[in-house]
Amino acid sequence: MNDYIQSVLSEVRAKNQGESEFLQAVHEVYSTLGPVIERHPEYRAARILEQMAEPERVVIFKVPWVDDSGEVRVNRGIRVQMNSAIGPYKGGLRFHPSVRLGLLKFLAFEQVYKNALTTLPMGGGKGGSDFDPKGKSDAEVRRFCQSFMTELYRHIGQFSDIPAGDIGVGSREIGYLFGQYKRITGEFAAGVITGKGHGWGGSQIRPEATGYGSVYFAQEMLATRDDSLSGKTCLISGSGNVAQYTAEALIKLGAKPVTLSDSSGFIYDKDGIDGEKLAWVMDLKNKRRGRIAEYAEQFPGATYAPSGAPDHNPLWDIPADCAFPSATQNEISGKDAANLLSNGVIAVAEGANMPTSPEGVELLLGAGVLYGPGKAANAGGVAVSGLEMSQASQRQQWSREQVDEELRGIMRAIHEQAWSAAQEYGHPGNYLMGANIAGFRKVADAMLDESAV
Repeated sequence: MNDYIQSVLSEVRAKNQGESEFLQAVHEVYSTLGPVIERHPEYRAARILEQMAEPERVVIFKVPWVDDSGEVRVNRGIRVQMNSAIGPYKGGLRFHPSVRLGLLKFLAFEQVYKNALTTLPMGGGKGGSDFDPKGKSDAEVRRFCQSFMTELYRHIGQFSDIPAGDIGVGSREIGYLFGQYKRITGEFAAGVITGKGHGWGGSQIRPEATGYGSVYFAQEMLATRDDSLSGKTCLISGSGNVAQYTAEALIKLGAKPVTLSDSSGFIYDKDGIDGEKLAWVMDLKNKRRGRIAEYAEQFPGATYAPSGAPDHNPLWDIPADCAFPSATQNEISGKDAANLLSNGVIAVAEGANMPTSPEGVELLLGAGVLYGPGKAANAGGVAVSGLEMSQASQRQQWSREQVDEELRGIMRAIHEQAWSAAQEYGHPGNYLMGANIAGFRKVADAMLDESAV
């Protein structure tokens, strides 16, 4: 890392104290950009690094709502509009108690590079609230979403900022949010939010896209070694949307997923999670809102282990060929990465955002594992959101097969960009460096063309 990048990182740390996830994300990207800055002094002259670490706009607002007992509750809403150099801000809304400004800045920063890699004209943003939909009635969720959109609507638009779903924001929440936007504006603006229902402007396979995309990316990585996912034993963390459709795609390609998890613990099914078992999980999680521990009660031979290990997650200490972290940030520690290696894992594709700690990434890269960073491997979700925007503009709805083929093509293109950039800058096979460089250069060049200073 050259002196200039070191000085930028020092400045970013001073300005954003206490925002650990954001600082980790900036360091992870900027620490790989030394060869680019050396070769392209124009980026330094225009202070592109300093500019890209600063959001273009942050909106923070209160969200008052009334619970079922008639009590007034107040949550905080945030929208981080990070960078619009190559298109309108694009990124999901997260409703979860952990939501705070630093977390959303991290997610928005990652989104900038992820969206650039999709080949679609989308800038990066992220938003959400510390509201927790778990344990709330449909009526409470509806009232919260309506209050949230009553403020957010003035800051979004199909040519300025297009939100989508994320953790805690599924089809139910998207419907409530869009309904309120429509009431306030009097317009059916199908392009203002993505993740909508199929019957009112949504895209086919949008729920599946992040999970499917991470599997397609893993398949592309393995193909560089004349290998495939067929017959591979795979570890998956999480049991929400991304994890469910990661498992579905793996099953279709002949792989054997054996784990799923939630905040309470994880299940291990040595016989594999097949289509019938996965359908049961989807009903458990999406309709009954149950806990993954119930899987072990339903299917003999499966085991359940509660979470609680202080320095590692036993899920990552199970013999397997591939790992798909699909839960949350920093879920794979250095010790977890060491366990993955000792148990034979040859490929890791991140379905979540930044799920591997810096120590874990260093170990995986050092061992020559095929490592697909989140900004590349999990870009399928936002890619199909971009395709939903295209369909909205055309007043069309494409078939499931057409969207899936477009998604496969985008994931191939992302892999090619990361592979080629890593080769060009002297680090062949390093998808982390390749993805960072490819995404950075696209956005940085646009900022220069638009006279960002």
